[in-house]
Amino acid sequence: QVQLVESGGGLVQAGGSLRLSCAASGLTFRTYNMGWFRQAPGKEREFVAAITRSGGTTHYADFVKGRFTISRDNAKNTVYLQMNSLKPEDTAVYYCAASRRYTVELNAYDYWGQGTQVTVSS
Repeated sequence: QVQLVESGGGLVQAGGSLRLSCAASGLTFRTYNMGWFRQAPGKEREFVAAITRSGGTTHYADFVKGRFTISRDNAKNTVYLQMNSLKPEDTAVYYCAASRRYTVELNAYDYWGQGTQVTVSS
């Protein structure tokens, strides 16, 4: 079955960096567009970043532009989210997801990981 497994979350001070990874199995990874989403306590899940199948095109939510970078390695079936200049408001559970469409729409994603906690202290 399809599995997406996130890792790399943790506790970091404001201004610090983290690199999230999402390892995929059970699907033909190179045929899926990938996205990162996040959900803070008491809030809805929101789009963070997306990348096309080849990795040639990316899209970011305005609140992470210039700070976060999404990338993928199709040989390793892995998508990454490099997060720099972290802020306390970035605290959330971060999820990776796979979609046949290149989209920011949460409902268009077919497969989801279990999430990894990112906590940014002030």
